[in-house]
Amino acid sequence: MTPNPPVADGPIAYVMKRYPRLSETFILNEIRAMERLGARLHLFSLLQPEPPPHHPMVAEIAAPLIAPPPDRGPRLRAFAAAHGGMIAAHPLRYLGALARAAWWSAQAPRPASVWKQFARGGFVALACRRAGVRHIHAHFANAPAAVARFASLMAGIPFSFTAHAKDLYLTPRRVIWRRARAASFVATCTEYNAMYLRDIMGADSGRIARVYHGIDLGLFAPRPPAAAGTAPLILSVGRLVPKKGHDDLIAALARLRDRGIGFRAILVGAGPLRAALAEQIESLDLADRVSLRGAMTHAELIALYREADLFALAPRIAEDGDRDGIPNVIAEAMATGVPVVATAISGIPELVQDGVTGRLVPPRDPAALAGAMAVLLADRPEAQRLAAAGRARLERDFDLWVTTTRLHALMGGACCAPATARPRLLAEAMS
Repeated sequence: MTPNPPVADGPIAYVMKRYPRLSETFILNEIRAMERLGARLHLFSLLQPEPPPHHPMVAEIAAPLIAPPPDRGPRLRAFAAAHGGMIAAHPLRYLGALARAAWWSAQAPRPASVWKQFARGGFVALACRRAGVRHIHAHFANAPAAVARFASLMAGIPFSFTAHAKDLYLTPRRVIWRRARAASFVATCTEYNAMYLRDIMGADSGRIARVYHGIDLGLFAPRPPAAAGTAPLILSVGRLVPKKGHDDLIAALARLRDRGIGFRAILVGAGPLRAALAEQIESLDLADRVSLRGAMTHAELIALYREADLFALAPRIAEDGDRDGIPNVIAEAMATGVPVVATAISGIPELVQDGVTGRLVPPRDPAALAGAMAVLLADRPEAQRLAAAGRARLERDFDLWVTTTRLHALMGGACCAPATARPRLLAEAMS
């Protein structure tokens, strides 16, 4: 059955694997902007919310947050009640969703995963029906999109999803095709991803929309001039996982030290590679220059950007195919006026254009990375030129209010009002 037509004034449901989450500021930014631009939202977290600390912006979100009970017994009872409610409300739709789940599970390498998303889908469907939700949007093409589709099938509400990076490239192409064909649209955050999706979708590629993750530029004041006589600060931010290439960055920092270049470096993030990276720092005798910091709130990170003289990130495609899109931290550094050196993979060249808005080097090449950093540390006028061009690029194509307005329109929303929302945020950022 086809979804019901949207109710023009109904709320939008957001389905996420875990919300709030410290490492997913791009989703928080979008939700916050949606609300500031007039959208009414209901948020669904498939897992229990991440424990504190949370970004301060989380407290600004007005939308109710719904998550299944954490304990197995209450969760199963909640799911059973929800499915019972959907059977009573829409028996034919429910049977259609059940038949799809049975067919997909018969083809899946892990059938239990299909039934898990089906169970969650009923929970989301009943809550959406009771709230009068007009559209369901999932962040990530894997489990959240599967849940959104099941909820759409059961409740007759249109759905869409945003595909990012790991979720897109580690999900089988046939599954992406199946979900995307059923969605009213599929958003993705880079042209690199959009090309991959168009290749999957073929004749149906018209439903693919490239919508960059927007930046609230009002939150990022230009960094002050560095104090004379202080060693320049190189900053890197990202989860401590293989695709971020932190080991290549640390090797490049050792090369800078060996060339007699003075610097301090801070690597911000948490993850499974922390012990290995700490050991690498010790083995290269960099402990007096390079420090590992844990995860930070967004407010803490914004303050640290303003201290940095150079931002460096060395992403690569991991052995399992996992990769970044355009890391939000690159855009945030550029918004603060910090010159950027990064690797030329995935969607990064869409923002960091070599010699125009920053410097790009090949992935897995510490020597090239060290060379690019050395040039910008030595040539401050060139670094400032690139930083100014980077900020201008963001203002042109990565403004949060423009990107969020477009996304809201794709969901069937009326035109938002960024002109009224932006000054309020700028005033708040300056207070």
